[in-house]
Amino acid sequence: MPTRVYLDWNATTPLRPEARAAMVAAYDLIGNPSSVHAEGREARRVVEEARALLAAAVGALPRNVTFTSAGTEANALALSPGLRGPSGGPVERLLVSAVEHASVLAGGRFTGAAIGQIPVTRSGVVDLEHLRAQLKDGPPALVSIMAANNETGAIQPVAEAATIVHEAGGLLHVDAIQALGKIPFDIKTVGADLATFSAHKIGGPKGIGALVVAEGIAGLEPVLRGGGQEQSRRAGTENVAGIAGFGAAVKVALQALPEDAERMVTNRNRLENGVRGIAGATIFSSEVERLPNTVLFTAPGLKAETAVIGFDLEGIAVSSGSACSSGKVQPSHVLSAMGFDPTVAQGAVRLSLGWSTEPEDINRALEAWRKLGNSLLKT
Repeated sequence: MPTRVYLDWNATTPLRPEARAAMVAAYDLIGNPSSVHAEGREARRVVEEARALLAAAVGALPRNVTFTSAGTEANALALSPGLRGPSGGPVERLLVSAVEHASVLAGGRFTGAAIGQIPVTRSGVVDLEHLRAQLKDGPPALVSIMAANNETGAIQPVAEAATIVHEAGGLLHVDAIQALGKIPFDIKTVGADLATFSAHKIGGPKGIGALVVAEGIAGLEPVLRGGGQEQSRRAGTENVAGIAGFGAAVKVALQALPEDAERMVTNRNRLENGVRGIAGATIFSSEVERLPNTVLFTAPGLKAETAVIGFDLEGIAVSSGSACSSGKVQPSHVLSAMGFDPTVAQGAVRLSLGWSTEPEDINRALEAWRKLGNSLLKT
């Protein structure tokens, strides 16, 4: 039986061997990292080494890295009313791009009329002129724009947005969860005031994320209160093994980034060229800069859920551009925000590649799509 092909790397990635080894070693540690004895200090050392690795990878100071249970929690922690920068007043409202992850669209601690949406273009890129106009009308805002979209792969103009936001006296949060390990990301270069990350998107374990803030950001209100862990930003005993795995994955991913990205672009381009030639398929956001590993496509009459099952039966793991909630398939909010009809949005299929994707995996995916295109789209 042929080995299965995994092409759903934007959902989660395999655990890197280095991360696994770091976690196994951490599981053997006895101490609580808040304890002052030798066992506790050893656990603390592991946590702080990982903190320093992530900070260095994204251009931040270690003291400004807060570990959380996941990227979702990191986003919720970041979206805090009352945040303020070195020279500005507290933010009173939240503006999020219409293609953000659900954890950002939920608004964190902002509620009701304090949350607004920034529209995107047909290509899935945030409309900066709309953002500029929205910032002129109202009090200082926290703006949240992802570095790259998880469905289309479209890379967002976060550096340009940062300039606009700061000129208006606001702050910028960047969900960089899909960017880390795929494209360069530096919080200072981008101009972000807050950025969020998740270990399992870069070969680390599931269940560990992080919020990174720029120097001088104040007013961050914890989601979880209790002990003084994580500089009182996030109560609860640290997940030492998860943090160790996160640090190890960051180190490897950043070292391998140039080579991995080049290989993924080569494989992605060959995949796209093949997909386009079958059943009249089109690629979303192909006209803008995208992540090196992401292909979101559809074809006339395609039903995504049927295609995903069809790929799975051919031994290939892919995902749908639609989100399932309580068993009911809903059109992708990303494609809806881009202006596509719901029937188109319900037919989107995402193939996302990774560092171990091989040319033969692309061959099998294209062969599966040929079979599916011929069988699913018969007229």
